Formats: sequence, structure tokens, C-alpha cells
Amino acid sequence: MRMYDKVKGIVTSASNGCGMKSTRQKMLAVFDVLTKPEMEMKPAEIKQIKKVAQDLLRTLKKGKLVLDWRKRQQARAAVRVAIDDVLDKGLPNSFTPDLYRHKCDLVYQHVYEAYFGGGKSIYELAA
Repeated sequence: MRMYDKVKGIVTSASNGCGMKSTRQKMLAVFDVLTKPEMEMKPAEIKQIKKVAQDLLRTLKKGKLVLDWRKRQQARAAVRVAIDDVLDKGLPNSFTPDLYRHKCDLVYQHVYEAYFGGGKSIYELAA
């Protein structure tokens, strides 16, 4: 069973409606970035990473992904610091320092490519 399928089951029970579908897609995308390639994890670690993905999205929505955030160095830096902080506080201890730094880079790249700012993202375009 793929990691995505395991988490999808956890998330599906909490989501109904179109807005929740978009939120679920966003959370699963971050979860995938954090867990690919397939990592051996205990159920508690899976829940912990799911919570990290949710916390990160909630943190970024609170003023980090402002309109044109990708065009301003200060805004990009604020997003990067938020990603680093949330991952540092929430990822399981099984993530080595090198793996942590690599995942921070990958998550930032994902956020940069997927979120335009001002509440717009690739997820709203696909809906």
C-alpha cells in the first residue's frame, strides 16, 4: 500500500465538500513531498507528518502567501523561514539533519511553484 493511500484514508474521513477537497489535495501534496521516496514509518510518524503538513499550510495562509510574494525577497524569505520552523518543530526524529534540510528545500520549491499568493494556487485553477 502506498503512503498516499494510507494518509488518504486518514484525511478522507475529515473532509466533505469542494473546499475540503482542495484542502485535502494541498495537505496530501505536502505530505507526499515529505515522504517521497517511500519511507518506512510507524503509524504515529505518519500522523505526525500529516499534522506537520496541516500546520504548515495553516501557517502559510496566515499572511505568508501574500499577493506577489514570489516577487519580493523579504516575502520569499518569510515563507522559507516558516517552512523551516514548522518542519523543525514537527518532523519525527527519524528525519536526519541532512534529510530535514533536503525536505525544507523540496517543500519550499513545491510552495513556490504551487502558490501564487493572494489566495490563488494551482489547486483553485484545477477545480
